[in-house]
Amino acid sequence: MRPLVLILSPLIAGTLTCFIPNKIINRILLVCLSLGHAGVLLSLWIIPEPPNTGNWIHLDQTGLFFLSIASLLFLASSVYSLKYLQQESVYSSFPDHREGDSSKKNEKLFLGCMHFFLSSMSLVTMSQHIGILWVAMEATTLSTAPLIYFNKNSRSLEATWKYLVICSVGIALGLLGNIFISVSACQTGQTASSLLFPGMISRAIHFKTIWLKTAFIFFLVGYGTKMGLAPFHTWLPDAHSEAPSPVSALLSGALLNCAFLSLLRIYSIASAAGLASFAQDLFRLFGILSLIFSSIFILGQNNYKRMLAYSSVEHMGILIFGIGLGGLGAWGSIFHVLNHSFVKAALFLISGNILTAYKTKSINKIQGILHHSPLTGILWLAGLFAISGMPPFGTFFSKFMILQEALRQQLLWQTILFLFFLSVIFISMSKTILFMSQGERCHLEVKTTSLSEFICAVLPPLLLLSWILLLGFYLPDFLRNTITEITQQLRAG
Repeated sequence: MRPLVLILSPLIAGTLTCFIPNKIINRILLVCLSLGHAGVLLSLWIIPEPPNTGNWIHLDQTGLFFLSIASLLFLASSVYSLKYLQQESVYSSFPDHREGDSSKKNEKLFLGCMHFFLSSMSLVTMSQHIGILWVAMEATTLSTAPLIYFNKNSRSLEATWKYLVICSVGIALGLLGNIFISVSACQTGQTASSLLFPGMISRAIHFKTIWLKTAFIFFLVGYGTKMGLAPFHTWLPDAHSEAPSPVSALLSGALLNCAFLSLLRIYSIASAAGLASFAQDLFRLFGILSLIFSSIFILGQNNYKRMLAYSSVEHMGILIFGIGLGGLGAWGSIFHVLNHSFVKAALFLISGNILTAYKTKSINKIQGILHHSPLTGILWLAGLFAISGMPPFGTFFSKFMILQEALRQQLLWQTILFLFFLSVIFISMSKTILFMSQGERCHLEVKTTSLSEFICAVLPPLLLLSWILLLGFYLPDFLRNTITEITQQLRAG
């Protein structure tokens, strides 16, 4: 019952939002729904669901982990959106938004699609049938497209079309993967109703290998496109940089995880069929490619939101590379899901504060953040250290585990490439963020942060970064056990 509540409650709230004329009520509904969603998930951590007995919709431990991350980020973005929507009339006058028409912006559509987005992400994490998973992934695309186009200018329109076209092609390839894996399963006498993940994992050893390999490749390219793996990532920089900041935080911190979870589900089947080495080789290849592409495009980047978007491509490469290593690398990869999601969401929220203060996304036009907005500047620098994997942030330990496993397996050249491109990205981002933070902007005075601004615009990223800092010192037993269980399920497959 509780998993259905997690899917249906945001769906109902989103529908109601489209018919409620009062903006204040709609904004309150968004925050209350996000609080309720997180509360139901908390109850599932305390009193877990019984084991799956063949249900198509079931929240297992892996899904609970990923959905909890998405729900917490949704709560942070919802609180941030309260201030963002109040300032939207101000944004329309910014040079970067001069082509937009604020009179045409539909706040009800924005809030409604936020609810629909949460519902579709909930469905992705709970899908135990391969067909339902595909439908849920397509639903995340459709629910987020209006959010990307919210600013209604030429750049947001281009970003939305890129997102729809490229991700739809990826989803279409994922559908072909569904067909091929169904053919592979039918070789063992299974029917379409047997295409549940637990059943396929238990019978995967009897699947037709050639069809399963073909299906895995289609899934990797299809869902890898949605995940932002290079070279299929071309939609991501535009969509993440043109979307409103709270939406960018969700796209990078939660949506990409949904695609990653889908690949983990498919990988479990391939691993159970004895194709773990085949799958891991491909994972490591695309992991390195993602690091290469992101390092190239971060160099010389003059848009700080695009820089953060390419950083997401980098970290998706790190995640898939860790799974490709297995063992401690896979453990570090699942841990890194949590670390990256919170840090990147925090950075996108902070970037929204910078946009509010400086009215531009151009790096060359921004200096003296520490002088003008001290709280924002401190968080911006803390975000740099966290996303780069500096100790004592949790990202240091998750990256170190992946590196340690690569060295243990004596993958010399892959390790060298991994470290080299991480270093290039670190140097590039450090140069940019330090340039933006230091110096003084003469015509901008020191900004005093009001209580409402602190609660809505500063507190959410502050709490996200604080959580990752805490994880660098102490990992709670329930998180440690959950990550261990997820990696054991991958190995069991």
